[in-house]
Amino acid sequence: MLQTIRDTVLWLRDNPQPAPQQVAAFERARGRGPGAKVPGRTQVAVVTGASSGIGAVTARKLAARGYKVFLVARRADRLGELAARIGGEGGRAEVVAADLAAPAGVRRVYDRVVEAGEGIDVLVNSAGFGWYGYASDMPAETAWDMIRVNNAALAELILLFLPMMRGTGRGHVINISSIVGSFPSPWAAVYSATKSFVDTLTTALHRELRNSGVHVSAVRPGPVLTEFYQTVSKRSSGRSIPVGRFLVPADVVADAVIRLIARPRRAIYVPDAYRVIPWAELAFGWLFDRVAWLLMKRQPNVG
Repeated sequence: MLQTIRDTVLWLRDNPQPAPQQVAAFERARGRGPGAKVPGRTQVAVVTGASSGIGAVTARKLAARGYKVFLVARRADRLGELAARIGGEGGRAEVVAADLAAPAGVRRVYDRVVEAGEGIDVLVNSAGFGWYGYASDMPAETAWDMIRVNNAALAELILLFLPMMRGTGRGHVINISSIVGSFPSPWAAVYSATKSFVDTLTTALHRELRNSGVHVSAVRPGPVLTEFYQTVSKRSSGRSIPVGRFLVPADVVADAVIRLIARPRRAIYVPDAYRVIPWAELAFGWLFDRVAWLLMKRQPNVG
């Protein structure tokens, strides 16, 4: 490992890379990157999980900034209400009702965007759900559905749309992850694992696409004030996650998405103080290993 690091450092020394500011200026000069508008063309965004929460708020904010937004989720009625609201605010939105737990649902989203013929500039992967309790109590089908939605659908949408983005030399994929991707929670083992997958895929693609004009980023929020935890409780036989005082509004997370589009980077934490989480896991994970089971026993409806 140390030899690999040394070789990388030596290679970078002999092959100096342009400064990020130089790359950004070069991209703008060529009309590339999600922030560079092509005259006469409306930018396009696809937002999954748009029927509520982070996805719905993000879609509205993108529409307010001139994007045509494809709204993706299962609940067509909710999407229709959001599309009408966006239209009433002077924006453009199209409903794509699809179940991302099924491969046909993912393909439906892609085919509709291609059929529209307007390209894609931003893909926001916000769809996802969780489950709370001992993993041994989790129904297998719930676990597989979570992996399909949180991981398989996300990865497939990225792999479908990336060639389009690379072909135009612009675009931005933004994945809504979680702080538990860096600090695995024993009360949400599979959910934590799905977010670790999202973080790893995001980081690898961010590095792979550097200087291509296409960006891949992750938003890593803590608990967010949405329907997420109500849904978790229903799926988990009434068990709830004790996060009430830590909740932040969905608007704050959506604002982070907008900031990433304006200033691309690998990841952003919400709130910013949570950027210490990965370091806390490295430094004190051993301690959490020893006390987590005691904390679990103190949680209501668990144990």
